[in-house]
Amino acid sequence: MRLHDTAFRAFASDNYAGVHPEVLAAIADADGGHQTSYGEDAYTERLNEVVREQFGAQAEAFPVFNGTGANVLSLTAVLPRWGAVVATGTSHIHNDEGGAPERMTGLKLFTVPTPEGKLTPELIATEARGFGDEHRAQPLAVSITQSTEVGTVYSVDEIAAVSEFAHSHGMAVHMDGARIWNAAAALDVPFRDFTTDAGVDILSFGGTKNGLLGAEAVVVLDPAKADGLVYLRKLTMQLGSKMRFMSAQLLALFDDDLGLRSARHANAMAARLRGALEGVDGLRFTQATQANALFAVLPPDATARLHERFRFYDWDAATGEVRWMCSFDTTEQDIDAFAAAITAELAP
Repeated sequence: MRLHDTAFRAFASDNYAGVHPEVLAAIADADGGHQTSYGEDAYTERLNEVVREQFGAQAEAFPVFNGTGANVLSLTAVLPRWGAVVATGTSHIHNDEGGAPERMTGLKLFTVPTPEGKLTPELIATEARGFGDEHRAQPLAVSITQSTEVGTVYSVDEIAAVSEFAHSHGMAVHMDGARIWNAAAALDVPFRDFTTDAGVDILSFGGTKNGLLGAEAVVVLDPAKADGLVYLRKLTMQLGSKMRFMSAQLLALFDDDLGLRSARHANAMAARLRGALEGVDGLRFTQATQANALFAVLPPDATARLHERFRFYDWDAATGEVRWMCSFDTTEQDIDAFAAAITAELAP
């Protein structure tokens, strides 16, 4: 029994979108008969083969239920109890995970303000200090987000510079890849180029925001930097019993480039919306549109009227900044209708 209106469209989050039909088909294909539980199944075995093809022979995937779980698990694996993580002030682990990284693991977050949502060696250096000081949590990891929470994308060289600085100070590098497919589509390079080969040690590999039904993974890229994942996943309540259905979804994103096709489409819809609104009086974009997110400032009264018809997030109420997200199933008609409504609200 369907309880919702399938014509309803929103620009609040790519989590609003449903499950991609090809992913639903992959779940159905994985059904039937018995498979060993807790990851000893054919689909999880195949997922690890694909992960090694994509990230290198040393890589290993640990499917989990959600992005917060992936982040908590990743940071727990690379840090001792006295460790701290340097992250941006806009990072998901700081703003949007209910304190889980700190409460679940005991680690400390050192956050840095960033104009474009990106860390640099210079910014990390402001908190990469106090090594050996028993009065200060030890900064032993850096966490970057790709693509960032403000819709920007790290270049390969930017990630390599962060990793080089971090490693030179004895720090591990974690990547929150909740929207890693959008970043890969924007960069148009293989995953390995901006992860393993750029020095990332452990990755929260996203899928839910790109058409999956609640499936993500922790991908260990440098086994020497991570410890105890096989135990920690259960301890953090992220071990799925019927894991074949989680792994089948993740595999579907690699099959016939589904993940990249979906992400490229979402990115293209964001670019279309930006193109339609560029230069409209009363509206100012605050960030480059490099993936599937747009950030803009418009008058509060116009925002209030638009909220009556469309769902989207007020990013910064003090400045009037809003966020608009596009998804794998956002259509050109959705974009054109939304752009027309915004333009009409801002008309003299």
